[in-house]
Parts: sequence; structure tokens; C-alpha cells
Amino acid sequence: MAKISAVNRNAKRQRMAGRDKAKRIALKNIVMDRTLPVEDRFEATLKLAELPRNGSRVRVRLRCKLTGRSRANYRKFELCRIALRDLASSGQIPGMVKSSW
Repeated sequence: MAKISAVNRNAKRQRMAGRDKAKRIALKNIVMDRTLPVEDRFEATLKLAELPRNGSRVRVRLRCKLTGRSRANYRKFELCRIALRDLASSGQIPGMVKSSW
């Protein structure tokens, strides 16, 4: 089980990323638009830098929904490999069977 503080910090980052998404997209579009004057683009860069870092989508970490583990996660199930194997072995995930050859 992951530390509760790490899970809560990640949840806070998700909330902030969702809140700041529209602002970041608008500012990034201004920065990337080569037809605008350099001064406007630089001003947009400064405004983008003033936004909180945790509001960036890149800072959000994929974590297991059951255990909070941050490594070896399957995006489709939103579970780590350990939790996925336990659920699959107990028959909780439909259609998933243990492989054998």
C-alpha cells in the first residue's frame, strides 16, 4: 500500500490539471503561433510560467486504484500488476485467464 500522502498529492495534481487545462492550452497556442509578434508570444510564455507547476498534466502519475502503487500499472484496468494478478486469479476480471503453454 502506498503512502496516503503520495496518493493525496497525486489526486490534488489531477484536480489542478483539470482546473488549469483551458488556460494552459490557450497560452500554449499563443506561444506556438509563429504569426504573432515575438513580444506577445514572450508575454504568454511568462504567464504560462506563473501558473502552478502541479497544474500541468505531465505531473500526474498513474497509480493503482486499489493499492496506490505507482509502478507497473496497466492503463486499461488502472491496476498495478500485483493487484491485477490477484483479481485475475480469483476470477474477478471476466475473460482473463492464467496463461499456460
